[in-house]
Amino acid sequence: MKVYRLGILGLGMIGRVHAYAASSLPFYYDLSFGVRLAGIYNRTYEKAQKAVEAMGFEFAARTPEELIERDDIDAISICLPNHQHEKYAVMALEAGKHLYCEKPLATSYEAALRIQEAADKSGKVAQMVFNNRHFPAVMRAKQLVDEGRLGRLLSFQVVYNHASNIDPKKTATWRFSREYSGTGTLADMGSHAVALLYFLAGPIERLNATLQTAFPQRPDGKGGMADVRVDDAVYMLAQLKNGAVGTIVASKLATGTNDELDIRLYGEKGALRFNADYPGILEFYDNTDPDGPYGGSKGFKAIESVQRYERPGGVMPAPKLAIGWLRAHVHSMYTFFNCVHTGTAPSPSIADGVYNQYVLDMAAKSAETGAWVTL
Repeated sequence: MKVYRLGILGLGMIGRVHAYAASSLPFYYDLSFGVRLAGIYNRTYEKAQKAVEAMGFEFAARTPEELIERDDIDAISICLPNHQHEKYAVMALEAGKHLYCEKPLATSYEAALRIQEAADKSGKVAQMVFNNRHFPAVMRAKQLVDEGRLGRLLSFQVVYNHASNIDPKKTATWRFSREYSGTGTLADMGSHAVALLYFLAGPIERLNATLQTAFPQRPDGKGGMADVRVDDAVYMLAQLKNGAVGTIVASKLATGTNDELDIRLYGEKGALRFNADYPGILEFYDNTDPDGPYGGSKGFKAIESVQRYERPGGVMPAPKLAIGWLRAHVHSMYTFFNCVHTGTAPSPSIADGVYNQYVLDMAAKSAETGAWVTL
């Protein structure tokens, strides 16, 4: 059996998620290949060393270059701050490694294009981690859209809410830095909202965006205050190329929420609703159902998607059991390595990441001018 050796750059929360996803693949899937946690890099070397003992990595690297340049590494997972994505994605691809990259792809459209160029030249599998498209309910939604069950799309709403920035005393980490993150919530959560809308409904024709920074200064963690030059929330009005008009909201100022990603699509023949707080269910309204006394057969239907992945997924746990956020990450990792093993094109691709970055840049441009921009 072919075994692919994975190196992970960054061991924050999302790096741990990637490590978990890769190491757990044989429990969820009947695989014809293997994946091994080979190398780990973290800014704090001692933390990387602990991961060798605790998580089963074979070695810790002192620098990203040390990990990327090793001949015994097949694939690189990038879980670093946004401003480091371009440098190490290009380096990994030029070193002949397959690439698995967290969102957003880069901090600018131009940087994203350079990663795309390196990916095209390398011939390696390069995949984005837009994990939300890997929920069974979202994949079922995609089926219904592709089957024409919604008909012509008329309108949409996408909302991604957190409450993580409502405390003015929260320390200004790298995510509050324009240099390190590019933009704030627009990059961090808006990228997910745009990616999900694009996957289900298609590309954007034009948009108008407003960015909100609720607290222009935050503690710097050193006893002083730091200026905040990125957004806490983004609000967009957008028109898709298919003519549908709707809203895209990503906010870390939504008091009382946790990780609430909600998308609603409304068409002539039907409608869809999905909320990641209830990830096992896709709601579908079939406008062709007959009307009648007391409503006939009209109404939203709850489709029990739960964990009903296509084979080889669904081996464990049982398909009927409730799904969680980590499960979508596991399936995302599976699709990446399955593409590596079979030589097929990945989805979401780096091209998807480039498009996503383009939308983010255009939203930032619109917010600066207050004007509509055409994509």
